[in-house]
Amino acid sequence: MPACPSCALPTTDGNLCGHCLNKTPHFTRTLAAFTYAFPVDALIQALKYGGNLAAAGPLTHTLGQRATTQALPDVLIPMPLHPSRLKDRGFNQSAEIAKILARTLNIPIALDACRKTRDTAPQASLPLKERGSNVKGAFACSMDLSGKRVAMVDDVMTSGATLNELAKTLAKQGASEISAWVVARAI
Repeated sequence: MPACPSCALPTTDGNLCGHCLNKTPHFTRTLAAFTYAFPVDALIQALKYGGNLAAAGPLTHTLGQRATTQALPDVLIPMPLHPSRLKDRGFNQSAEIAKILARTLNIPIALDACRKTRDTAPQASLPLKERGSNVKGAFACSMDLSGKRVAMVDDVMTSGATLNELAKTLAKQGASEISAWVVARAI
């Protein structure tokens, strides 16, 4: 299915969508393995909310295969969780996905390069229009990324607001190219 190369929303011709033309994201492209629909959504929920870490392997396999069709980044950075959410969940599902990708694609991973500095409301609980302001200024990065090609890794992209905010932080650290690698894209 043709999709916008920037945000991975379906398009008729595979060119940039109107939203990305109107408001260019801070990342250059999105690589999505699946559409967020059954049965992928159930697997992601089992991983994220059910603690089924074994689900990360099958979810990541197709993303890894798709990644090999393009130039690989210099480093993978998983979407950070706020420490309180990490404590509640016990693990970061994006980090689990990124670890598998790093191992299978032989790409360095920077697990602690970025952190979430504010405990924001869960994005899924908010209307799309409020998601950008919810995560504004919510990330910090301590790693010098000057000239590096970075792939942010996350489980699901819905509005893209969280990935966009993290990408803005990575760009301030000098990243020369930033892409979003997600298991699933919500349509």
